Amino acid sequence: MVEIKSVQDVDVNGKNVLMRVDFNVPLNEGLVRDDSRIRAALPTIEMLLNGGARLVLASHLGRPGGKYSPDLMMNPIADRLTEILGRTVHKLDTVAGTGLSEAVRRMKDGELLLLENLRFEKGEEENDPDFARRLAEPFDLFVNDAFGTAHRAHASTAGVASYLPAVAGLLMKKEIEELSTCLENPRRPLTAILGGAKVSDKINVIRRFLSLADNLLVGGGMANTFLAAEGYNLGASFYEKNQVEEAKALIRESKNSRCRLVLPIDLAVTRELAPGSYSEVVPPDQIGPEWKAVDIGPETSAIYSVYIEESAMVVWNGPLGVFEVPPFDNGTDVVAQAVAQGSAYSVIGGGDLVAALEALSLSKYIDFVSTGGGATLEFWEGKELPGISVLQKKNS
Repeated sequence: MVEIKSVQDVDVNGKNVLMRVDFNVPLNEGLVRDDSRIRAALPTIEMLLNGGARLVLASHLGRPGGKYSPDLMMNPIADRLTEILGRTVHKLDTVAGTGLSEAVRRMKDGELLLLENLRFEKGEEENDPDFARRLAEPFDLFVNDAFGTAHRAHASTAGVASYLPAVAGLLMKKEIEELSTCLENPRRPLTAILGGAKVSDKINVIRRFLSLADNLLVGGGMANTFLAAEGYNLGASFYEKNQVEEAKALIRESKNSRCRLVLPIDLAVTRELAPGSYSEVVPPDQIGPEWKAVDIGPETSAIYSVYIEESAMVVWNGPLGVFEVPPFDNGTDVVAQAVAQGSAYSVIGGGDLVAALEALSLSKYIDFVSTGGGATLEFWEGKELPGISVLQKKNS
């Protein structure tokens, strides 16, 4: 693991600091519904303010597509951050240019400012060099603490580093350390659990863990594609027909690897995917033509729980069924309980899965919950993430 320079390695007293945060939080009637991403950035924010920095925070919110949208203004985030910190968070109604430069010039050491939604500016997602330059202009230092956007080569995650020295925030540093440990120095036995809808989204992650893990447990819609590759008729179930040959190749690879690839032996099936709809539990070879496999079954959940119990480390990305439609959250619930109650060091990533664990009040029992979705997957794939590659190395 390459050691990245962080806020702990620089003097910020009297410096103008631009900090990229991930405050892309859910809103409800103009109020923040879940402030966990805001709280995740607090250690870095407080370190910089206590260190005497003049701190400006920058984040996106939603997908306005480079256009102003009143429903996606950052005002609710500024209000919530003010409540959490117990100090005033000034919110600027612009993102870059003269207004930003003037606002920064008037700031005092230890003051905090939040910019308007970065994605109101077309140049943000295009990583436009001119926008990145105007954004960076008033500052002495760039701190990236937004791991969840580190896989995006945007102006505020990568472009500004062409104009400013760039270091990691405490959250970014922790993400890099934890996710690197899973790949470079895992505790063994290592069990990887992969769920979600599509094999196509996770082919490289599957391949990575086949070469790394001791056990790979598969669930969710992607398990259906593997079962189709094994020759089962899945009725009306969702699976990726264009990925069946790829799944066959992965099954062959697993037989030549150190890793045991484990697929469901029973499935919850239904004719109608709706809350409380009638369902049955059947083995994969007994799915009727009008039935859909929408969750792993109780026998599979029990087997997966045993693997987890016998592991020293568990990494997990993606729910194991259609967890947002009860009762098809049962497989995810049972396995989550096993991970939370087990002694294995646990690392969880992915927005849907984290939401499921939050709903079960189990997140506090997980050793590390990554703030990344796509970023976590791409990191585990071994890809170079633009928001990390631009950060200064410790020996530089």
